[in-house]
Amino acid sequence: MKTLLITGGAGFIGSHVVRLFVTNYPDYSIVNLDALTYAGNLENLGDIAGAPNYTFVKGDITDQDFVTNLFQNYNFDGVIHLAAESHVDRSITDPFAFIRTNVFGTANLLNAARLAWKDKMDGKRFYHVSTDEVYGSLGETGFFTEETPYDPRSPYSASKASSDHFVRAYHHTYGLPVVLSNCSNNYGANHFPEKLIPLAIHNIKNNKPIPVYGKGENVRDWLWVNDHARAIDVIFHMGLNGETYNIGGHNEWTNIALIKKLCEIMDRKLGREPGSSAGLITYVKDRAGHDLRYAIDSSKLQRELGWVPSLQFEEGLEKTVDWYLSNQQWLDNVTSGNYQEYYQKQYVQREKN
Repeated sequence: MKTLLITGGAGFIGSHVVRLFVTNYPDYSIVNLDALTYAGNLENLGDIAGAPNYTFVKGDITDQDFVTNLFQNYNFDGVIHLAAESHVDRSITDPFAFIRTNVFGTANLLNAARLAWKDKMDGKRFYHVSTDEVYGSLGETGFFTEETPYDPRSPYSASKASSDHFVRAYHHTYGLPVVLSNCSNNYGANHFPEKLIPLAIHNIKNNKPIPVYGKGENVRDWLWVNDHARAIDVIFHMGLNGETYNIGGHNEWTNIALIKKLCEIMDRKLGREPGSSAGLITYVKDRAGHDLRYAIDSSKLQRELGWVPSLQFEEGLEKTVDWYLSNQQWLDNVTSGNYQEYYQKQYVQREKN
């Protein structure tokens, strides 16, 4: 039985990865490590919480002793590292929080893996999940490839770029078996509602203003989160050591076109007059360091490992809206902060009893 550590597994992308591995690999023991900060939500994993091959551990990757002991206690065969501070606006307000988690936390994990695997690295794997934002900003044409030079423009992307460099350095210096991936924007179920799509859905439903930076002309490539989880599965099992794989959805949308599409879908599903929700769009001052365009060339992943996205964006957006409209309790718990009580109820109180 392989024992895998998935960090950040209570977060948006991480919860989908944990569910996929717990469900598809019953002979693997999956340890989900999450600090349960504002975006970590164990309600995301309520359906698999009782699975015999699943263990949750609450802890902080910036705690060096804790991380080292965790590797000693569980004897991990592999790591899928998703734990990260990821919201650009928060990085502008508090860059040092991003440096602590994304840089120092990643270095802690790398070093713990190096020490634990130093006598036998065959069959081990450290998979670092990164972002397309490390590449900087594109003009109206062109795509990010695995050879695109790094050019981070925000404290968030700078911290992720630094962590990517540490992963490669541990591979070249110590022979640590690593793979990396850089992914475009994700969307789907369980997304914390400070991000564009869930925020817009929540505000449209409640007739609140939908904030759009600048003129809404920034372009993003959107990928359904379940397709990202599938790509992580493929790369973890089939990727070549030392390689990087870009993951993209081939779905470029300007922010304003995306918001207008969401308004159209929401008007139809809520039985509103067509075009009425578009009146909620409110343009706000653009944020500092706002990259114009991201677009991923994922042909290497498709060519070498056979992965392709399963959904067109419009279909995925419909599924996403349906999920949020059908899971109002989840959204209420997140927006009220009550979701943070889940850990107390499910773990701490049970331990006391």
